Amino acid sequence: MERLIRNIVILTGAGISAESGVPTFRAADGLWEGHRVEDVATPEAFARNPALVQAFYDARRAALETVVPNPAHIALAQLDQAWRGNLLLVTQNVDDLHERAGSVRLVHMHGELKSAWCTACGACHRWEKPLADDPPCPCCGRAGNLRPDIVWFGETPYEMGRIEAALAEADLFIAIGTSGAVYPAAGFVDRARAARARCVELNLEPSLGSERFHECRFGPASVRVPELVDSLLA
Repeated sequence: MERLIRNIVILTGAGISAESGVPTFRAADGLWEGHRVEDVATPEAFARNPALVQAFYDARRAALETVVPNPAHIALAQLDQAWRGNLLLVTQNVDDLHERAGSVRLVHMHGELKSAWCTACGACHRWEKPLADDPPCPCCGRAGNLRPDIVWFGETPYEMGRIEAALAEADLFIAIGTSGAVYPAAGFVDRARAARARCVELNLEPSLGSERFHECRFGPASVRVPELVDSLLA
C-alpha cells in the first residue's frame, strides 16, 4: 500500500461472526428465523406484537452464550491494541464478539443485543436477561417499556457523526464480511474513496459493492483478517 497509513476505519458485517456460529438470520427466502423482517425488525412490528419481537431477540441474546470470538475478531482486537494511529471499528453486528475479543475503539451502529432501551425515560442498560416478561426499567422503575436496543429498519443508526468524521480522515478503509446491500453502511466505501483512502474488501465472495474497492481478498474471515492485520503490524 503506497499511501502512508495512519487512520484506519474498519466495517464488519455478518460474515465475520458467521464463522463463530452466529446465524446471519436472513435466509435466502428473506425470512429471519422464519419471520418476515416487517414482523420482527421495525418499530411498527414492536407496536403491533411486542411479545413476538421480544421473544425473537431474547432467543438471539441467549444464543450468544453458545459462541466465542474467532481468529478474525481476535486479530482486529490485536490491531486495535497495537495501532498507534486513529482506528475505528464499526460493526453492523449486534453480538458482543468484538468486545469479548478485546476491541475497544468500537461502534455498534445497529445497536447491541446485550443492551435494553427504556422508551419511557430514554435510559439504556446493559442487559443479559429476557425482556419478554416486561421487567421494570432499572432507572425509572416503570415496567413494560424496555425494548431491545437494536436499530430497526426505518431508524437511524448510532454514532453516524463519529463514523462520518472517521471516514473523512481515513487513509485505509476495510470492509469485512459485508453484503454491500444495507445502507448507510454500504456507502461507507464511497465516503472513504472521497477522502482518498485505500479501500480493501475481505469477504467470502464478492459483495454488491466489490467493484468500488481498490482491492478484494476472498476467503474465510478467520484467514484473511489475520493475514491483513499481520501485514499492517509488520
